[in-house]
Amino acid sequence: MRLPDKVTPYKKSIIAKFPLVLEELQKENMTPIELYKRLRPKIKYASELVDILACLHVLGKVDCMDGEVLYYIEES
Repeated sequence: MRLPDKVTPYKKSIIAKFPLVLEELQKENMTPIELYKRLRPKIKYASELVDILACLHVLGKVDCMDGEVLYYIEES
């Protein structure tokens, strides 16, 4: 997991890519594979997407339906 620190600048960290994932999931629900295909030019490795999704899940921004489809959690 690449978090910002002395060696890794913010722009190269996974935190900088949170908005990319959230924007796609706000448009429509999709599987992790569909999401990865859409973001492939911006997210190089699948493991990086897994780290991003894990962080966003812990933050309460995304969740998974039926263990397969990702969706954005609207704030109320």
